[in-house]
Amino acid sequence: KHILNAQVAIRAPCCKLWFDCSECHAEVQAHRLAKTMEMAFLCKKCKKAFRKDMSAYEESDEYCPHCDNHYVLEAKTPHAVVGVEGEDARVDARMLKDERVKQIHKQSVFMADDDDFADRLE
Repeated sequence: KHILNAQVAIRAPCCKLWFDCSECHAEVQAHRLAKTMEMAFLCKKCKKAFRKDMSAYEESDEYCPHCDNHYVLEAKTPHAVVGVEGEDARVDARMLKDERVKQIHKQSVFMADDDDFADRLE
């Protein structure tokens, strides 16, 4: 919900529940998230749990030990966007072109073309 590309769930040490991020914990729980140096993770790819000691965290610890899934990624967070999806209007203006046909409403007999009544006079 907050992080769209979360690769692992993190077990909160205070309530022993799994969350994608600290904001998810704050929405559901009334207490603050307890901090710890040993964290428990659950890989969303292989569905296996593992622990990491955060005091001795290295670059090789960014991967799941079971399936080698890289779980330390730059977080993609949702944000509202208002706009038109498509190509650049300067390149392809088909999306902006109004293809509706304008209807001509004839108000009286005197504004009509002679061709419209030619078949009726015969």
